Amino acid sequence: MNLADFFTHSKSLLKLTYPILIAQLIQNLMGFVDIVMAGRVSATDLAAVAVANSIWLPLILTIYGLIMALSAIVSQLAGGGKYTDIVEQTYQTAWIALVLGISLIGLYYLLTPIIAPMVTLDGNLEVLMFDYLGFIVWGAPGYCLYLVLRNYSEGLSYTKPTMIISIIGLLVNIPANYIFIYGKFGMPALGGAGCGLATALVFWSMFISMLIYCFYSKVLKQANLFSAFYWPVWTEIKGILALGIPIALSLLFEVSLFAIVAIILVPFGSQVVASHQVALNFTGLVFMVPLSIAMATTIKVGFAIGNKNFKQARDYTMYSIVLGLALACFTALITVLFRTQIAAIYSTEAPVIELAASLMLLAAIYQFSDTIQVVSAGALRGYKDTKSILYITFVSYWLVGLTVGLILGMTDWIVPKMGPYGFWIGFIVGLTTAAILLAWRLHVIQQRIKNAELLRGDKKQEDDSQEAQA
Repeated sequence: MNLADFFTHSKSLLKLTYPILIAQLIQNLMGFVDIVMAGRVSATDLAAVAVANSIWLPLILTIYGLIMALSAIVSQLAGGGKYTDIVEQTYQTAWIALVLGISLIGLYYLLTPIIAPMVTLDGNLEVLMFDYLGFIVWGAPGYCLYLVLRNYSEGLSYTKPTMIISIIGLLVNIPANYIFIYGKFGMPALGGAGCGLATALVFWSMFISMLIYCFYSKVLKQANLFSAFYWPVWTEIKGILALGIPIALSLLFEVSLFAIVAIILVPFGSQVVASHQVALNFTGLVFMVPLSIAMATTIKVGFAIGNKNFKQARDYTMYSIVLGLALACFTALITVLFRTQIAAIYSTEAPVIELAASLMLLAAIYQFSDTIQVVSAGALRGYKDTKSILYITFVSYWLVGLTVGLILGMTDWIVPKMGPYGFWIGFIVGLTTAAILLAWRLHVIQQRIKNAELLRGDKKQEDDSQEAQA
């Protein structure tokens, strides 16, 4: 690996990455604020937010994954200079997002009367959980439409708007939490459920802010969204879904592996669930570093593919993984050294702090395989090879990771029942499996394209030779 090339490519990647990273960190900081402010009310309120998010996050992140396809689509079209097509694809994705956002509201009111009688949680915990979900679903359409505008902008290699809009969201989130959790300015004190109402307001404020930016932005005029209007076209929507559904399901498999564990751990008590959520929330913040690199990699690889520069696509992929691993060394060290102090930020209860700090040690281990798998997946999205991500993540997270977690955490088959520790070891095994398989698939795709280039080169030489002889 050429060191000069590494720094050149890393500089270009970081220019795209840092606004995405700041935006992702801020959005996760909102979750951090929710957990801390709810935790200050009681462990029950914190647990209610944790369990509600175990239901909400897989749903909304599945939609998030589907809409992420737009970034790869836009970057490839931009690489080929097809700006009119970018506008049309963005509108078609917006129709998908609007339908899905409204569907989440309907899903809540349809299923809650059926599911509620089956839930056997502590009375106050159950009420808080359903109230939280009842508030947050009203923000779903706004958030889905915001994601469309975000991926449109990022696909065009403009990532700073995402950062700015996220800051606006945080500025809305903190006072809204304060008002609705603790009952200020004449509002009722909703406890942990108030986080759901505050988040719904944040979602709509982010969408409106991004819409205003897209309307007035000069840098986005090359693919001006307001230059034309497109009604839904099924053939176009079908193509977007074909690319986006595998991304959505693969993200669901990963997120649900973590989220389902929170539900499985409920019988162990609120403190165990709270500890799991504390460790998960912090490692989620750390995960934003490789995820942001992966999102930038998708843009860079997609643009290079659209421009038929396949070597550049390979280079960006390799240097992205190296950059991600270098940063993982730093984040893992921080996690190990300051795990107890970090846990103490989330909770004042000693058992919660102690268990969360122990789980963070395991989290430090999987940061390396997590980096490889997420950056490899980001590159594969740039190549529009999304079905392989789906198959690999399903096998890695559900068949391997969750199985190992259940065996170690809930049975005495191999070692005495380990509880939450067993599930976190399962996370390590699942993520490592995904890292190996995704990196292998990426190598196969790149080698296939490279071989095709060589064949085209040989054929061109042969044609030139025949022309010269003629």
